[in-house]
Amino acid sequence: MFLENKALIEDVLKKTTGLADPGLVEGGEHADLASTAAFSLAKTRKMAPAAIAAEIAGVLAGVPELKDMKIEAKGPYINFIFGPEYISTSLAAAVRDGYGSLPAKHQRTVLEHTSANPNGPLHVGHIRNSIIGDTLARCFRKAGYRLEVQYYVNDMGRQIAIVGWGYTHLDMPAGVGEKGDHHVARVYIAANREIEKNPGIVEEVDRLMQLVEKGDATTVKLFRGAVSECLEGFKVTMSRLNVRHDRFVWESDFIRNGDTEKVLAKISHLKEAHSDDKFWVDLTGAGFEKEYVLRRSDGTSVYAARDLAYHIWKGRNFDHIIDVLGADHKLIGAQLIATLKLIGEKYPEIVHFEFVSLPEGSMSTRAGKFVSADELMDEVIKQAFSEVTVRRPELDEDLRKGIARSVALAAIRYDIVKISPEKSTVFDWKEALDFERQSGPYIQYAHARACSILDKAGEFEEVFELENENEITLVKQIAKFPYIVDAVVKELRPHLLATYARELADLFNAFYHFEPVLKAEGRTRQARLTLVKATQNTLKEVLETLGIDAVRTM
Repeated sequence: MFLENKALIEDVLKKTTGLADPGLVEGGEHADLASTAAFSLAKTRKMAPAAIAAEIAGVLAGVPELKDMKIEAKGPYINFIFGPEYISTSLAAAVRDGYGSLPAKHQRTVLEHTSANPNGPLHVGHIRNSIIGDTLARCFRKAGYRLEVQYYVNDMGRQIAIVGWGYTHLDMPAGVGEKGDHHVARVYIAANREIEKNPGIVEEVDRLMQLVEKGDATTVKLFRGAVSECLEGFKVTMSRLNVRHDRFVWESDFIRNGDTEKVLAKISHLKEAHSDDKFWVDLTGAGFEKEYVLRRSDGTSVYAARDLAYHIWKGRNFDHIIDVLGADHKLIGAQLIATLKLIGEKYPEIVHFEFVSLPEGSMSTRAGKFVSADELMDEVIKQAFSEVTVRRPELDEDLRKGIARSVALAAIRYDIVKISPEKSTVFDWKEALDFERQSGPYIQYAHARACSILDKAGEFEEVFELENENEITLVKQIAKFPYIVDAVVKELRPHLLATYARELADLFNAFYHFEPVLKAEGRTRQARLTLVKATQNTLKEVLETLGIDAVRTM
């Protein structure tokens, strides 16, 4: 209802003021929504903003569509406070299955995320990409979009060539029960150490890169086998994180199908294209001093060339392209966009994220200094199990283990996604698992508390009329859920949903603290149980959209 009311008010304000943008914003403590239209009109109408606001508020008070709202001027602002009909309608909507889902869209969207080099296990830096991307994907689906989530597999780069060299020159078979990505990391680290001792190996690595681009069957099979082994390990890790991709797109396919050559040929006709000892594009017109190299002097294409081919393919098959990339990709992402614009192709929106680290510091796969996502999850599950056992020792061990896995998932996903992408962060499992600290488990616990109340209540008649301040504040927060989903999709900022979840849990806990539910009587009891049901249902939908299990007991 919040989304619908916002659209209604915005439309009425546009007609009343003649402004294309009536400056409608959230009203904070004083109102549900507020307009700053008076500021925009002050210069042309040569009146004080407060006087204009009072005049507009008077006009709007007579608009029939806004009859359920209190409209008032507070200085230069026009405030809108939603009434009883809004409260009852919002409450009725929130108890229904699938609450928060928006109407289906016809736009085809492709979202690429993670796409880590397959030369070792995913670590905590990689999984920020995975969790941001997967949360965005869930929000897009909740918002009704036709979405495909892709992983772009780098199976041609130097790092993969080093792994390939290691496979053929080092006797390092996989250990019993060893995940593929961990085996590949051992080979990669050992091969790099051999290169440090004997730099001449670099020529052999370069030769492998030339052979794979030419389509040499033996080399292609070598690279594909190594990458596939690593990807199988990635898939296990991502499954544990509740992350899913719809398609894995292989970089080498854009060499095999000729798309890379086609895009290089198209670019060669640009005045910005240069071919000397290498092939590159001059992007100084777009503000870049560094040469955008697409082909090396030995004739092999670089990653950027294949990436251009991949994005042209995405642009011709989808209406909207979104990439989730680390901050270290800002330059190459901007160069990609500038080049796609030069050749008249569709370009992506890029969500850049700063890096997440552990208190131990930064990580490097090549140097063998990293904490894998698998190790991190094992440790967090172990700590979660200890916490659950202290809180619920009477539960069966298998049930405690299941709860611990869900709590650990919530701790990791929430702690990573709650920070806006442009800010760096440190993951501390002690804080992430704190049930009292507005963490993922804190929000799960609010959901479990609501479930417990409803289980104890038994059957009751749903009543949608609320009266006191704590009840109305809570239902107004519930009503914002579809609006938040819409905002995440439009702004590509998944942390907005995490913030909303925490605020909803806070308000529910405050309501439960101050207003008796099970001990209330008559219609008051039924109305409050209805509000608890609406909260439980909304928290369930929010948690699932965050990729977190909505557990019923903790």
